[in-house]
Amino acid sequence: MELLQYALDNIELLGSRTLEHIALVGVAVGIATLTGVPIGIAITKNENVAKSVLYVASIIVTIPSIALFGIMIPILSIFGQGIGYVPAVLAVLLYSQLPIIRNTYTAINNVNPALREAARGLGMSSNQRLRMVEIPLAVPVIMAGVRTAVVLNIGVMAIAAYIGAGGLGTFISRGISQSDPRQLIVGSIAVSLLAIVVDFSLLALQKRLTPKGMERDASAG
Repeated sequence: MELLQYALDNIELLGSRTLEHIALVGVAVGIATLTGVPIGIAITKNENVAKSVLYVASIIVTIPSIALFGIMIPILSIFGQGIGYVPAVLAVLLYSQLPIIRNTYTAINNVNPALREAARGLGMSSNQRLRMVEIPLAVPVIMAGVRTAVVLNIGVMAIAAYIGAGGLGTFISRGISQSDPRQLIVGSIAVSLLAIVVDFSLLALQKRLTPKGMERDASAG
């Protein structure tokens, strides 16, 4: 009851922090999608390059988020952006690369060869096949990678409150520093609920983008 009362008393702040959190993750994953999808497409041309890129992306994901923020602070301080918005977005951007690149690479590689041959028989160039056949078929699986990145990084962005990025993690960090379980629990619940709502929303979008017969493939990632 006390937690509910605290949440109601701070409903406006919860709302503004939630929007702040969504904006931070949205910008980071949006940029990651604009970079990760072309990279995923490009590495389908060379298996050795693909292995190297995916290996590097996998290593980045293994770095603890608080450690990655710590690494960025002195580096970005050179440009006057050591704490706050920029390092938080950059960290989430890096964490988002693996699921997006991997799903894009997998989706393009798994396009039915018969469809490629049919497109080639129609006189399509490689760029036309990519744009008109391969990418449209790959969109649901790519979307699954984006969805994974968003849900994963909603939690990561909560930690970014420790470097002044804002968002729902502010409740958690203040709850710990002030020994206030109300802020800690309310912040944790808010982050969890946001992740669940966004996950179901993106899942619904993913299903709408999935052609009939591809539902199982699109759930990969």
